[in-house]
Amino acid sequence: MSKDTVSAPQDDSVAAENALYFGIDLGTSRSSIASASGVRKTVESYVGWPKDAVSLKKFGGQEIIFGKTALDNRMSLDLYRPLAEGVIQVDKEGDRNMEAARELINYLVEMIEPGRGQALYGVVGVPSEASDKNKEAIIESTKGIFDSVMIVTEPFCVAYGLDRISDVLVVDIGAGTTDLCRMHGTVPSADDQISLNVAGDAVDKKMMELINKNYPNAQVTINMIKRMKEKFGYVHHAKDKIEVEFPVNGKPTPHDVTDIVREACTILVDPIVEAIHKLIATFDPEFQDTLRGNIILSGGGGLMDGLNKAIEDKLDRVGGGSVTVVEEPMYAGANGALQLALDMPPSYWQQLK
Repeated sequence: MSKDTVSAPQDDSVAAENALYFGIDLGTSRSSIASASGVRKTVESYVGWPKDAVSLKKFGGQEIIFGKTALDNRMSLDLYRPLAEGVIQVDKEGDRNMEAARELINYLVEMIEPGRGQALYGVVGVPSEASDKNKEAIIESTKGIFDSVMIVTEPFCVAYGLDRISDVLVVDIGAGTTDLCRMHGTVPSADDQISLNVAGDAVDKKMMELINKNYPNAQVTINMIKRMKEKFGYVHHAKDKIEVEFPVNGKPTPHDVTDIVREACTILVDPIVEAIHKLIATFDPEFQDTLRGNIILSGGGGLMDGLNKAIEDKLDRVGGGSVTVVEEPMYAGANGALQLALDMPPSYWQQLK
């Protein structure tokens, strides 16, 4: 397999017969794991440490808090979101991003309840254009947890899990990045993939700007914006009025955010259409029409109401296209990573012992 997609093996050790295979979609906002034992779990990608003895008492002596619990109790924690833009953030002085990422991965593995002494073989999905340094950071964070690891791009995982490994173009919309990959019956190369920084976090930022502009007295946080986007996000057809309460001088006050939600969510469309068109235009001309008719949306952004139709409308200007949404956007990456773990020969695994 190409080193752009899967980590090169360090040796040809055969996989342990009693290994537990699993796939992880390590995301900026949420991370999911799917195991061969049939267990699937998702957790928000937040890790927190109690700030002091009082905080530690609040959590019953629990020294590390994860997911939604960590986010909801962030006032009591030193909170980290270690996977901004889909990759582990480089530590600055006093930061604990690498440690937080490692703890998050360990927490995901614990949730699938591996057997005592069972070898752990995991495939981890990363953004399409993740650097070698980013991949190495993830590999480093799995040492002492996994026995063997494979690093694979997220949209490739999605395509593989759907058994759509030829003449299909996957658009995986996460929080930190939007990743695109065209499949043509082999492992995709770097030329087959594009990663965009316009994704869920960018929508949140735009929505915050618009609310501050239109309702300067409203008191909002980025987490409030994120929840609003996940509940009401849409880009295509007109919606019923969307009204949300924000505090104004401490008093809950209704605000009409219908147009704000649509305008913010729409920033995804043009960059995605441009990237799709680029991958189609540089594909073998005999197969461009087939690729154009098989575009798949996945990831949390794929759930946004009307996004596939909005992309189709814009594609009409450059030759058209058919865009569908995967049945399980939140698990499509982890499912595909698991299938890769089950199918790949021993020589593709990087041994971590």
